[in-house]
Amino acid sequence: MNLIQQLVKKGKIEKKLAAVLEYELKTSGKTEEELVLEKQIVSENFLFNLKSEYLKIPIKEAIPKKISLKVLELVPEEAIKYYKLIPLAKKDGIVEIGMMHPENLKAKEALNFLSRKGKFDYKIFLITPTVFKSFLKQYKTLRKEVTKALEELETEFKREDDDEDDTETFVENAAFERIVEEAPITKIVAVLLRHAVEGKASDVHIEPQVDKLRVRFRLDGILHSSIFMPLKIHPAVVSRIKILSNLKIDETRVPQDGRFSARVSKINIDFRVSIFPTVLGEKVVLRILDPCEGIKDFQKLGLIERDAKVLEKATKKTYGMILSTGPTGCGKTTTLYSILSLLNKEGVNIMTLEDPVEYFIKGINQSQVRPDIGYTFATGLRSMVRQDPDVIMVGEIRDGESADLAVNAALTGHIVLSTLHTSNAAGVIPRLADLDVSTFLIQPSLNLILAQRLIRVLCPHCKKEQKPKPEVKKFILEETQALSASAKTKYIKSNFNIFEPEGCKKCNFQGYKGRIAVYELLEVTDRLSEIILKEPTDTRISEEARRQGMITMRQNGIIKLLQGITSLEEILRVTGGK
Repeated sequence: MNLIQQLVKKGKIEKKLAAVLEYELKTSGKTEEELVLEKQIVSENFLFNLKSEYLKIPIKEAIPKKISLKVLELVPEEAIKYYKLIPLAKKDGIVEIGMMHPENLKAKEALNFLSRKGKFDYKIFLITPTVFKSFLKQYKTLRKEVTKALEELETEFKREDDDEDDTETFVENAAFERIVEEAPITKIVAVLLRHAVEGKASDVHIEPQVDKLRVRFRLDGILHSSIFMPLKIHPAVVSRIKILSNLKIDETRVPQDGRFSARVSKINIDFRVSIFPTVLGEKVVLRILDPCEGIKDFQKLGLIERDAKVLEKATKKTYGMILSTGPTGCGKTTTLYSILSLLNKEGVNIMTLEDPVEYFIKGINQSQVRPDIGYTFATGLRSMVRQDPDVIMVGEIRDGESADLAVNAALTGHIVLSTLHTSNAAGVIPRLADLDVSTFLIQPSLNLILAQRLIRVLCPHCKKEQKPKPEVKKFILEETQALSASAKTKYIKSNFNIFEPEGCKKCNFQGYKGRIAVYELLEVTDRLSEIILKEPTDTRISEEARRQGMITMRQNGIIKLLQGITSLEEILRVTGGK
């Protein structure tokens, strides 16, 4: 029984007309719905309500005014158009799917494939051609809006490039205030982003206050209030950024995350966007991912000669883990990218799992995890080992499952790079044990541990040299007393000077310009392997670290102090203590 027969049953057409229609159906290649509506036998509404009753599938007579982009992304555009199926909403973990032809077996197979791939359950609703056309119009408008917004941003950046005064890098605050008063929001956002990129900011914070809109830039790890704008433009600025990053404009109650790319000063920059609701309105944070800043050689990272040799030795092994540890924002991922670039050769298959992918590296297979659809570090790792990798990078070991999988991948012939959150190198082994990784597996799988922090670099234009005070000299000598004889000979002179920050126009009167890492590298030697098996405590591991000549983060910082790279205040700020 089909729709034409149902119309006969309902008394809408005679059997003779039904026979004519069924013959035309076979020869024309049209669907029953197209044929019936073309002949204007019944209204669309009547026909699809009849179909709903016949198939026992509920009908949706209208679509939501706004459909979440995360829901839209569950079904590719090609599948939407070809199979005439649309994702409508996600409620209680179930995705509502509208279909014009739910009886079409190929469409149902495609939907089953998409649900397995996206790890979602679904409920089917019947939709009319009018509803489908309405959806397509909304979908196209949304795509055009995002494309247009990115094109406008590119145009504003290009215009700024053309008008750029070589003697002035930053937009003065007075000039920016004039732009706020006179220019459209597109111009304001473009100038704001350009200002941040050219000022070498790592993050932009756009924060609504009681009486104004505050913009702060994170420069060399420290937040600075840079610009204040009228509070009335806050909704427009946030909406503009949402459009650029494909986020829901009308959703202001829950956090949202997105990203977009734009060409600034002839460089492609990625902006990672996080929007968070506060009592005064939505706060926006943009992380600026400059590819020129992302991948550096070992010397520029801050590795001294001894540590660079230890790291290179670990990368030449055919299997085992290299773990980078430290708090959020200490440069762990940058270090791992630099190691990957060293390993990136034609004959090596390198695969990464990241959250998110911060920098794209040519020749490396990079994948972003999606916990919201069940694609986690653990599930990704399981699939990744079946891709015949030589080198695996996992953005972070977050739980026992991902730790166990990473260890097993290292033991089965892969180099595994990852990060962990501990305060120092010695704490990594007890942390892995806390994640229920057996010590007899840690010992053979772990090659090297790197702990790190980022310290600010003294401005080369205004730093001032001076003799250290007696108490400062005493502190430096005491801290470096445990260094090996060769390290003392190389780095600690009998008479030394230190440098202090001063402040000038070149560094925006901060005294610092740029950041560099301080490291401690703990190599897993035969002796340390025995300790891991018998007594893996912080104290015993730290003793072995000193015995093998490990240079601690504070000692690394003092070496940089004596080289004129940073100040004593900065070392104490980052490594703690007085």
